[in-house]
Amino acid sequence: MPQLNLILLGPPGAGKGTQAERLVDDFDLPYYATGDILRAAVKEESELGRKANEYMDRGDLVPDEVIIEVVVDRIDQTEAEDGFLLDGFPRNVEQAEALDGELKRLGRELTAALLIEAADDEVIRRLSGRRVCVKNSHLYHVDFDPPKREGVCDQDGSKLIQRDDDHPDTVKHRLEVYREQTSPLADLYDARGMLRRFDGARPTTEVHDHIRATLAVLRRESEL
Repeated sequence: MPQLNLILLGPPGAGKGTQAERLVDDFDLPYYATGDILRAAVKEESELGRKANEYMDRGDLVPDEVIIEVVVDRIDQTEAEDGFLLDGFPRNVEQAEALDGELKRLGRELTAALLIEAADDEVIRRLSGRRVCVKNSHLYHVDFDPPKREGVCDQDGSKLIQRDDDHPDTVKHRLEVYREQTSPLADLYDARGMLRRFDGARPTTEVHDHIRATLAVLRRESEL
């Protein structure tokens, strides 16, 4: 069966996490989010994990070369032999070029980059409306999934708060960082004919159906 080696792109709040969960179920792909990979490597106390932890303990950004090593180590595992779904990596063109080189070394190549798009005002509305309970981190949204009592968790009665990184000004800054560092990746993969665009403002199920149909076509084309 042809591999599905995929990258998931899009601004914060576009719905990447939700779609990733569904794609993992649809195609039985391992899902690799950069932060999760780094934390797992540190927990396993592997050589790469210790190297990454040295930077994390100091509060420094983990250098590209270390992140690439950690990501490629996961991609080269048996669980990813039929494909993978990367989220949060690559974050810039330099990382993308390095990933290409490592995949070629492994005799593999990317299938597609899936870009879930959403307008800034929609992202701000989604993220700034989130509320989380202080006790067990149950999530709510003031518009889409409000609690029965304002400011109080339905499940455990604890206080609901807005996380610092969900404040509108912080969300705007995250969007600026995304545009500066990550959105040039869309141009790179578009020029290579690998980019597939999806409207993240549409209902979740519609976005999922569109992505699933697109990947089914890509898989059939690769079999010809």
